Amino acid sequence: MKLKSLNKTIGLLIFLILCLPLKGEEQIDIWNKTKSKELNKTIQNNTTLNKTENSKILNTSTINNDIEIENNISNLSDSSKIFGIYEPAKNNFDLNMWSQTDAEKVRSSFKRINKIKLSNTATQLFEKTILSIAYPPRGMDDKEFMDLKINWLIQNEKIDLIEKFLKNNNTFPNKKKLIQYLVDNNIANADIKSGCEKTNFLDKNIKDSYLDKFKIYCLVFNKKNNEAQLHLDILREENKSDNFFDDKINFLLGVTNKTSKKINEKNLLNFYLSSVTVKDFKFEPKKNTKKIIWEYLNAANLIVIEDYQNKEKLKDLEIAANLNQFDKTKIFDIYSKINFDLNTLIRAEDVYKTLENIDARALIYQKYLLSDSEENKIKLLFLLKDLFQKDDLSNVFSKFLSDKLQQIDTNNIDDSYKEVVNKNIISEEEIKKGKIKFDDKILHRSRLIRYFNNEIDQKKAQKDFLRIYKKIKKNRKYFFSAKDLALVESLAKDGFEIPKDFNYLEISKKYNIPSNLLKLGESDEAAFLTLKLVEIIGEDEAHNLDPETIYFITHLLNQNELKTIRNEILISALPQRS
Repeated sequence: MKLKSLNKTIGLLIFLILCLPLKGEEQIDIWNKTKSKELNKTIQNNTTLNKTENSKILNTSTINNDIEIENNISNLSDSSKIFGIYEPAKNNFDLNMWSQTDAEKVRSSFKRINKIKLSNTATQLFEKTILSIAYPPRGMDDKEFMDLKINWLIQNEKIDLIEKFLKNNNTFPNKKKLIQYLVDNNIANADIKSGCEKTNFLDKNIKDSYLDKFKIYCLVFNKKNNEAQLHLDILREENKSDNFFDDKINFLLGVTNKTSKKINEKNLLNFYLSSVTVKDFKFEPKKNTKKIIWEYLNAANLIVIEDYQNKEKLKDLEIAANLNQFDKTKIFDIYSKINFDLNTLIRAEDVYKTLENIDARALIYQKYLLSDSEENKIKLLFLLKDLFQKDDLSNVFSKFLSDKLQQIDTNNIDDSYKEVVNKNIISEEEIKKGKIKFDDKILHRSRLIRYFNNEIDQKKAQKDFLRIYKKIKKNRKYFFSAKDLALVESLAKDGFEIPKDFNYLEISKKYNIPSNLLKLGESDEAAFLTLKLVEIIGEDEAHNLDPETIYFITHLLNQNELKTIRNEILISALPQRS
């Protein structure tokens, strides 16, 4: 009886032991099913879902486009980190905006864009694309992608954007290059205080002897000598200092009362330290002097002309000005100080041919200053232009020529001069758009434009559209232009009701859209498409593009759901302004 009871007990224990793993497995299966259902539900609700599997996984972490993307989203991927300024959703992009684009295509596009002097329209489009937070293109690592962005920001002197990038991103490849550029930019402008403030962007992970040295100098500059001495000792222990830097800091700290008179041009910091420690500092810049050293010499007023007859030195300054290293306006100051007798000035237009090139330019410039006839001024300015071109120095004179021609009242000159004057006036880089003038008799200039500028809602815009279209329809001579088509197609894309008798799709058949650009939309390469559009827009502002180009650009942006960028293009391209 006891044996039977014992056997039952043992059997029950064995049964329970065998069942435990089964229950554990069942619990794990249930958890997986629940999680799977939640994940599937999340994916279905994600409005920014891409077609690739990688996009699905990534977009589960960006369900709500209103959630601010943190500056360091390293938890999204172990192998790749993302950096930028703009949240991609604000411009209708997503984190995987480059995932379908091969790296070589992006490299080639950057090379072409770097050769173009971009208009404001193209620049803004480019910035919003490359500085949106996103993973790199296919076949490109984080560092190369960052280098493309960093190099463009530096080459185009985008100081504000560089500072925003540093504020928004704690750690990224080649960060020290951006910080050093900001530091050097402030030294070059003789603004050491601001340069020292830029070192606040540094963190303990960045090891760079140049920046460490500048931080030590900043401590001296801010009269924190004890702290500066401590950091200098640490730098020496790490073998990151050198004899030149030690000598200069020791002198500035008062540790020694003598310092080397040698001027060091190895980098801007060394040159700056030379200029503030060498008594009666004098430096003669040469052709091979670095541009940034020229900039510092200009800002600190360290270029002194003692002998205006020293033609070799003047020639070097002209070449430097032509390379944007020396202030161009100072060239004309120098010309005005070269001495000529009265008889030479009176006969300038004959005498200049017998003089050296520099003296010839100086003489004609002085003659121009003395002239009181508008037409004679024009003649002398264009003679000067020829003299600058003769020595390949056109860059020195082009802006000066434009400014002086703008001061001339064309009403007081012969018609034969007007065309050549207008051709040589350089348009302002910053376009002053002026106030929009609405004209409800022309569809693309009508009050509907307010919709794209978020001034009216869709309901109000719909009523305006039907009213304006009804009025235009009565004019049998009205021609629906490519700009009209760009507007109407955009409204249709946004869900507006288009009158049945307005067959805009039939009208659109008249305009050809490059097939290679259409394919980019079909292959989910919206980001790369915007780079191609940057290349197409190039040096032109949107309002200067021809109507067909405006249409196919907006058509492509509509196709790729890039409505924010589309609206900006339309606001710039369509309206008439006062």
